[in-house]
Amino acid sequence: MPSRSDDPVAAALERAATLIEHDVRALAAANPVVLIDGRSGAGKSSLAARLAARWPVEGRVQLIALDSIYPGWDGLDAGVDRALDGILRPHGRGYLGTWQRWDWAEQTEAENHAVDPSLGVIVEGSGLLTPATARLGDVRVWVESAEPGRKARALARDGETYRPHWDRWAEQEQRHVERDDPQALATRVVEVP
Repeated sequence: MPSRSDDPVAAALERAATLIEHDVRALAAANPVVLIDGRSGAGKSSLAARLAARWPVEGRVQLIALDSIYPGWDGLDAGVDRALDGILRPHGRGYLGTWQRWDWAEQTEAENHAVDPSLGVIVEGSGLLTPATARLGDVRVWVESAEPGRKARALARDGETYRPHWDRWAEQEQRHVERDDPQALATRVVEVP
């Protein structure tokens, strides 16, 4: 097994986390909002976890994955709308936000979670960078990665539960890319092999 220094994906994510950490520091804000978008398997969750572990602002950061919010396999747009209405708009106005977890096993809504407007927040997920969300993100990241690597990582992560849904999810991502041009909305684009 290669060491982390020999792993090009891990090295790319470390470089990206360092750059984004500098972006957050440069804001000089007490409660910055970082949005991380990219197609499935690109490395969004791993990048968000690395950034959260080295969060450069006093106090904890709230890390929210849209995978916990999407209402099922056809819910990419609905999940982004839920994040916009429940997390980003309230946070931007200084109000307590809430989001409801989607229980994938039961295919139903689950418990609610609060979002403290006084703390920074990292939201990551496919479909996240839209014209509406971009207005509310201080640092907006697009993670670019070619399909073969993304698909291999996503299926290794989620196994056979994801395989039958890959194409239908990829179609939703493609519609998002064509409609919203998330790379153009990003303040930072990172490449992951």
